[in-house]
Amino acid sequence: MYFGFLREEKTQGALSRILTKVDRQHFNGLEVTKIAVRRFLGVPYVTVSGHSRHMQQSCILDSFEARRTSQHDAVWARG
Repeated sequence: MYFGFLREEKTQGALSRILTKVDRQHFNGLEVTKIAVRRFLGVPYVTVSGHSRHMQQSCILDSFEARRTSQHDAVWARG
């Protein structure tokens, strides 16, 4: 969430903060579900909502350790 009108730079900053949380949990995707502009006492603010996602072949979510290892391997393979 941030105060002010909908601006690209602020929205990107909010998405960066969400992506940091997703990365710390070792998920490999993010679904942005809502970007809403609202007002409180005349002051505009924007709420950005997103949810962690993890793409994998199994329908059962891998453990934290397995996600961390696969993320580490993918980063290593990219160089």
